[in-house]
Amino acid sequence: MEVERSIELPVSQARAWAFLVDWERQADWMLDADRVRVLTSERSGVGVRLAVPTRVLGLPLLEERLEVVVWDPPRRLVVAHRRFVAGEGEWRLDPASSGGTRFSWREELRLPIPVLGPLALLAYRPVLGALMARSMHRLRRLVIAAGPAVRPTAPEEGRARSG
Repeated sequence: MEVERSIELPVSQARAWAFLVDWERQADWMLDADRVRVLTSERSGVGVRLAVPTRVLGLPLLEERLEVVVWDPPRRLVVAHRRFVAGEGEWRLDPASSGGTRFSWREELRLPIPVLGPLALLAYRPVLGALMARSMHRLRRLVIAAGPAVRPTAPEEGRARSG
């Protein structure tokens, strides 16, 4: 099962990256994460491992174990789900025409239960998509509150304006 969502953040890629990899603050915007604990002495780079007690449909059901498998600041981060849920989560940060950053989040998940796993994920897919979208909007609000935001590009001098 795959779900992808994106949003524009009014900050540079570097600032968005710093916000995203502030591991413990992820629980401030990820609606299904109760907290995030770094399990390794290293806090950046491939191999960082995280423990994330996670809610499913609002219930604290499992603790996810994640491992960073791609670390390409400030453009791309991929984590592998290493426990009951298998698969990968990917964050991409691309320049936006506004001067800010386009943040894209993709989850590709599998449950290792024949027949029931894929059916459960199919049923959960719309819930996960909505949860990711709401979490990203929450992140956007926190990024804006932290300031300073990127100013929109000014119109070119001397260009005719409509109206």
